[in-house]
Amino acid sequence: MATTAPERKTNERTGPRSAPLRPGARAQVKHVRCSAYKAREVLDLIRGKHVSQALEVLEFSERSISAVILKCLESAIANAQNNEGIPDQELFVSACFADEGPTIKRWRPRARGRATRIRKRTCHVTIIVSKLDTAELEALREREAAAGRGNVAAAEARRRRVLRSRSEKAERKAAEKADHDHDHDDGGHDHDHEVSEVEGQGVDASAGDVGPGEEADLVVTDAAVADSEAADSGVADHAVSSGEADEEDDSQDGQDSSDQKDKS
Repeated sequence: MATTAPERKTNERTGPRSAPLRPGARAQVKHVRCSAYKAREVLDLIRGKHVSQALEVLEFSERSISAVILKCLESAIANAQNNEGIPDQELFVSACFADEGPTIKRWRPRARGRATRIRKRTCHVTIIVSKLDTAELEALREREAAAGRGNVAAAEARRRRVLRSRSEKAERKAAEKADHDHDHDDGGHDHDHEVSEVEGQGVDASAGDVGPGEEADLVVTDAAVADSEAADSGVADHAVSSGEADEEDDSQDGQDSSDQKDKS
């Protein structure tokens, strides 16, 4: 049994199939791995809006399908600019819809040897942009002039700045990644040698910074260090000599006790 247009859940044609398509520049993405219901929820947010507002809505949307719809809208805007010569300041989303695509069928094992069907839905997203009529375009320009955004050159300059900022950010990330990979490649580099060289340079610099008035302080400090070392050595010698005397006394006491035992 043949399916009719309403059963296909599309708003491409409102009449018979021989009716012409909607006017305007379009872009279409086919076989998107997302259900048409989820895509329509996002498309409802941008339908009838100016392309700049639609781009902002899609850019800040948290739905994963928004990235696909954003690329489709950008493609439709590019088609209008290149094929029909319409600037993006005069475009709006005249129509956007999602048709159901083929359903991929898979199976999931269940209890008692049964199996249930898994339906992986797909859809076809279509976006059509058209030129605003004269009255709406004049009203839009008046609103932009009242808000301070009526200068087309300023808008174009702002758009170029945004593109340049995005490209610079991408280049910076690529450079950071390359530096990180280079650090991992140079894992066998001797960092201890560099640290020792830096410490040696610091000692030489500190020695070179000593003035003539500070030489006496250095000599006094050396003399104090020598005296402290001598005192430490004297204490150590005294400890050693006292230890030897204690050992001799212990040995003498042991000999006397053995002699007394022999006499008894």
